[in-house]
Formats: sequence, structure tokens, C-alpha cells
Amino acid sequence: MISMAARFVAALLTFVMFALPLRADMPAPGDLQFDLVEGEQVSLADYRGKVVLVVNTASKCGYAPQFSELQTLADRYGSQGLVILTVPSNDFRQELSSGEEAKRYCAMTFGADLPMAQITSVKGKGAHPFYSWLREAKGFEPSWNFNKVLLGRDGQVIETYPASAKPLSDWMVGDLERALAGPVQG
Repeated sequence: MISMAARFVAALLTFVMFALPLRADMPAPGDLQFDLVEGEQVSLADYRGKVVLVVNTASKCGYAPQFSELQTLADRYGSQGLVILTVPSNDFRQELSSGEEAKRYCAMTFGADLPMAQITSVKGKGAHPFYSWLREAKGFEPSWNFNKVLLGRDGQVIETYPASAKPLSDWMVGDLERALAGPVQG
């Protein structure tokens, strides 16, 4: 027969292991996958050793011209290890009907040829696992389209940016350059 103390310890351990939120300094889980518009799947582990800027987007948002600046960043810093992953969402009712349509529209309108996930939710209970992890680990949830998350080469969240932060601003470019100057993980 199991003693009352043993039951208490077992219950406490179960609570600690499964109920407490993730630590904020934990890297993004590498097994989180995004389904890309092109039909492939990409996991964060595929970007190991790279600096990743994840941006929740919407083609019809007033901030959509930021696609042009995001493309400029990708062109300027891609060879140094920057990846920009766009994640279209209709959570704020400003996205087209399909990821394929959004990708074509952004290419024609903004000259953007960035990796683009299929349309997915970025907030609330139905959020993509990356955004659920971000909410639990960092206390960050997108409040609008074009919120940005900068992940270092080690998968750590370096910074989160509001929709109004322009990709070519000194703030964002400075953070990107510092992250790119860091040691390559592998």
C-alpha cells in the first residue's frame, strides 16, 4: 500500500513536470513544423545555426507594405544566415482565402519571395504550436498582423516587435546584425 506522503510526492512531481509553464529562456522547440505554401514542411530544427525572423502576416493589412522591407532584409542578410519566415493568418480578418493566393499577391504587389507558411492561427487556443509555445515561454502573443519574433542562432527569442516596427528601422537592423555576428551553432 502506497503511503499518503508517497502519493503527495508523486502528485507534486506530476504537477511540476506537466502543469508549470515553460521557462522563458528555453529555445524554441526544434520539432515545431510549418506547412509551407510550396507544399513542403519546415521545422525550426531545419534553421539550426541561422537567425530567424518569424512574422505573422496578412496580405490586406495596412502594414503589408512591410513585405518589401522584409524582402530587402532577406536579400541583404540571407547569405549571412538570416531566414525570414512569413506566417499568414486570418485571425484579424485581413488575409486572402489561401496561402497560395497570398504568396502570389505578395510577390506581384510587394516583390516578396520569402518562405511562406499556409494560413494558420497565431493566437488563442487554436494557435499554431510555435505561437502557443511563444505565449507560454515568453508571454508574447501577436496583438495584430506583422508582429515579429527574432530567434537567435541558438533558437532563443532575442526580441519581439510590434506591428508598427519597420523591418529596416535602426532598432530591428541593429538587433539582426548583432544576432548575425554571433557564433554559428551547429
